[in-house]
Amino acid sequence: MEEKRILAIDYGAKRIGIAITDPLNIFAYPLTTLQNDKNFLENLLKILKEYNVVKIIVGVPLKESGENSSTSLIVEKFVDELKKRIDLPIVLIDERYSSEIAKQRIIETVVSKKKRRDKSLIDKNAAAVILEDYLKTIS
Repeated sequence: MEEKRILAIDYGAKRIGIAITDPLNIFAYPLTTLQNDKNFLENLLKILKEYNVVKIIVGVPLKESGENSSTSLIVEKFVDELKKRIDLPIVLIDERYSSEIAKQRIIETVVSKKKRRDKSLIDKNAAAVILEDYLKTIS
């Protein structure tokens, strides 16, 4: 039986955090941070294939009020582009606090202050927070 996984994306103008579930879709793991450049889609497609991804979760940063923010509109445009190129279900979920939660986790778990300053660490951990939130809704 082929393992099917769920992938989450924390979209950013410079970097895009990627997290993936374990083969049983119980846990979320920070996987990598990709540069948001012309190679992004190609790199993402490799990951989708390598991990046999069946669904993509994308975090949308809403305002405190729950309304769209300027960033959430950019994310929605990004998702529209993804849908044209990737034939997988894409689910949008509110990710208002994912980066803050990710920063807190890094402070608690990463001893080296130099490593904590690595922004890509926050991006992939924020993607893991988004994925965990999604997994809670389906379990």
